[in-house]
Amino acid sequence: MSNDIPDFAALKARQRAQREDWPQGFALRIHRSISWIRRAEGETEDPGAAFMFLWIAFNAAYGGERSTCGARDDFETFFLRLQRLDTDNRLYNIVWSTFPGPIRLFLENRYVFAPFWRYHHGESNAADWDARFDAARRRFHAALSAGETVRILSMLFDRLYVLRNQLMHGGATWNSATNRDQLRDGAAILRNVVPVMADLMMNAPEGEWGVPMYPVVN
Repeated sequence: MSNDIPDFAALKARQRAQREDWPQGFALRIHRSISWIRRAEGETEDPGAAFMFLWIAFNAAYGGERSTCGARDDFETFFLRLQRLDTDNRLYNIVWSTFPGPIRLFLENRYVFAPFWRYHHGESNAADWDARFDAARRRFHAALSAGETVRILSMLFDRLYVLRNQLMHGGATWNSATNRDQLRDGAAILRNVVPVMADLMMNAPEGEWGVPMYPVVN
């Protein structure tokens, strides 16, 4: 990884140096997240496995107490907190530098666009999915030009969430050529973004990160 994106070793060294001063719930959250980042680092040939391990790392970082908002609203709340900590615009810079490759290809992939699937499920209000697809692409370009990090991440993770659902609900075949492109690009995006998210969180251990849903119970 580049110098701007910490690997597991760098994250673990920071965690060990600082964890004694952290609230218990936050310490558990970071410990779990970076453990899955470590597991994902070992997946260089299986993008599906890498994607799932990185999604677990993301979920461990952001997931808190029971929410009535729904996952996507929770994502945006999490991104807003990260943005306040991201004084060097690390997340935006990652998106900007990654855009010509995996992110652009991912955003142009209709198979991770929720209205496309609603249309194929026969929902009449999704008949214009292709127009929505083009509009979403324009909105992303506008957000990218304006440096709107939270909006960029929200739009990007909206697509990643579709891919996550495909995998978790048995909507994809392992090692299939049919979904390999989106898994490759999705894993590449998460591999860049999730470690930085964990690193930023360690700047504010006393922040409003919520209580882990599943604490350690002896």
